Amino acid sequence: MKDKDDKKTTPAKKTGKILLADHRPALLNVQRRLMLRSALSVGALSMLSGCDLQDNDSVDKVLWAMSRWNDRVQALLFRGQKLAPTYAASQITNPFPFNAFYDEFNAPDIDGSDWKLEVSGLVSDKRSWTLERLRALPQAAQITRHICIEGWSAIGQWSGVPLSLFLQAVGADLTAKYVGFKCADRYYSSLDMPTALHPQTILALDFGKEALPTQYGYPLKVRVPTKLGFKNPKHVVAIFVSNQNPGGYWEDQGYNWFSGI
Repeated sequence: MKDKDDKKTTPAKKTGKILLADHRPALLNVQRRLMLRSALSVGALSMLSGCDLQDNDSVDKVLWAMSRWNDRVQALLFRGQKLAPTYAASQITNPFPFNAFYDEFNAPDIDGSDWKLEVSGLVSDKRSWTLERLRALPQAAQITRHICIEGWSAIGQWSGVPLSLFLQAVGADLTAKYVGFKCADRYYSSLDMPTALHPQTILALDFGKEALPTQYGYPLKVRVPTKLGFKNPKHVVAIFVSNQNPGGYWEDQGYNWFSGI
């Protein structure tokens, strides 16, 4: 004789129904993996009930499609001349937090006298750049807020070469879609061309009034105040221009690629 509560306790897979509660742990795991900050939440993930939630590949495909859609929407909303907020020197966070995918003592020790910035891709001048050459270009300074995807933010002062000016100096194809960066700490990332040409996007050489300390990206950091913090690569050793999306260290693990703020 069947218990009267059998109907309530029958597993979803036996009834053919998909219950969100049965799959919430898997959904939360997917959410952590993909970190689609503005586009997804557990509530948004519940919209996937029409998918076979036991098939992680199917879920991943849907989430990646949503991420790409989110990228397109953010790109359409981006305004190349709209500036990120700036702050007074009295508002600078001191000490400024260290942030990376490794501990601070593992930051690369780079000899600036030997360092060279490689340039490749859709550019006419592929000669490498020294720190001396970069410092000879016009410099711009900013006091802006670094916003980390982990939930904290800090205000800092950076100065360096506007990336738009550098791209012009190397004869970059400014109609190309992407600018990519490779770093000495194995990190890599990329920007859409409109963001690369934004007036506040700089190749930072200084933090405060001194050369970048090792923990903040010596000798070169890309400072992008219109993007989340992980879109600001440090210890940059190569820049390239491409029409193929180069992805990024965290982006290739599911973080939203555009990640505008």
